Amino acid sequence: MGKKLQNEKIILGLKIRKLRTEKALSFAEFAELTGLSTSYLNEIEKGKKFPKEDKIKIIAKALSTDKNLLISNQIPNSLTPIQELLKSNFLNELPLDLFGLDLAKVIEMMAGAPTKVGAFIATLVNLSRNYALVEENFYFGALRSYLEMHNNYFNTIELEVEAFCKLHKIGSDELVTVERLQEILEEKYRYEILDDQLKHHPELKEVRSLFLKRKKQLLLNSELTNSQRAFQLGKEIGFNYLKLKERAMTSSLIEVNSFEEALNHFKAGYFSAALLINRQSFIADLEKLFSLKQWNGEILLKMLEKYHASPEMIFQRMTNLIPEFFDVKNIFFLRSIYNSKSGKFRINRELHINKKHPPHSNDLKEHYCRRWKGFSLLKKLNEQEESILIDIQNEIFIDSEPYLSITVAAKSNRDKYVSVTLGILKDAKAIEKIKFLNDSNIPTKIVGTTCQRCPISDCKERVASPTIIDKKEKLRKIKEAIENIEVI
Repeated sequence: MGKKLQNEKIILGLKIRKLRTEKALSFAEFAELTGLSTSYLNEIEKGKKFPKEDKIKIIAKALSTDKNLLISNQIPNSLTPIQELLKSNFLNELPLDLFGLDLAKVIEMMAGAPTKVGAFIATLVNLSRNYALVEENFYFGALRSYLEMHNNYFNTIELEVEAFCKLHKIGSDELVTVERLQEILEEKYRYEILDDQLKHHPELKEVRSLFLKRKKQLLLNSELTNSQRAFQLGKEIGFNYLKLKERAMTSSLIEVNSFEEALNHFKAGYFSAALLINRQSFIADLEKLFSLKQWNGEILLKMLEKYHASPEMIFQRMTNLIPEFFDVKNIFFLRSIYNSKSGKFRINRELHINKKHPPHSNDLKEHYCRRWKGFSLLKKLNEQEESILIDIQNEIFIDSEPYLSITVAAKSNRDKYVSVTLGILKDAKAIEKIKFLNDSNIPTKIVGTTCQRCPISDCKERVASPTIIDKKEKLRKIKEAIENIEVI
């Protein structure tokens, strides 16, 4: 059946259920009136069956309604949000299978409580309008949830990387060079790699790579660092070796057309990082780092040099392997940006393993706490004009457990600075596995989420008033006055 007919079945089922429940008819009573089986009527209401014309007449008569009204596009107000949802391609684009769901279950939920579900959907629509939750944000949100559910570790891709390395005789301790990656792309996959084409198009100055499928040409930005270039080449190999067809032509997704496209870009990127930072070798390096009783940032710098990798690649690889091989589940990753020209901070990438951790993005136009190491190090980098800074800090979030935040900040361009932070919840398992978590030399800072929600009264870093806290305090005093009021 086509999508249109499927939607018609769902709407018909919802309309029949609504009319039946309004008449307070049980399934048994409905079956007796129509002469149809309860199982058949149940399947109609769940949107699985669309009855023939003669049966629709019988059903309409039993419900005291007109047949044409029953199958028309006219629906009760309570079902309007569901109809609008079905008219879009939203349900078909949902990656329900990844979360152990199927469309039939969702439809069954709608059939079970159309009024409540309709109100819920209407709320989501309003929220999306107010906070610009566009379709591509949903895809990225669904992808992030999918990664978090799997602790950001995908053994199938790890095994594919191992098979690829075996095929091309790449050892576990061997650095995969840009030259080797380019050679594989050119000889194995017949790519033509061009380094000087994007500079002729000023509007593409921030695009790291562009793949022209028809000619199999890969246009690389001439401003890429060696590690960035290696990652882009590795990602192209990933698309080909994993046979990922649905993809965008640009390195980053400028516009997302489907969840499959977003997922494929993640898979290709995961493949590239696993290829450049070998699992076996990196786990051994992490074991050495975690065995230290005192933090040493120089070791992290040496890891960047060893793998010719960017800080983001190293930290992302940590989020792949730490939960799986060190059993440290409560970690987060944040990528933050500071624009020195506008003075604005923002978070443009995040990942939370095992649960939602306190430092996370907020689209409510509030001001993030400037005490976070990810932000304070960006400001310090701007003031000192260094090329890269590494720092560490214990962060005690109000009403939450303490975390250790490891941050690397680097300059991206003239006005933009980027930091990546790996946060580790200091629970018993993490303290057991990572010895330097007890290093007394690591500074500790009490931090909030946003200035508007922070009760710290003497904060020198505050950039906005605690309006949310003030509102809560005002409400508390009103409630207290009501409870203690005495009539004179």
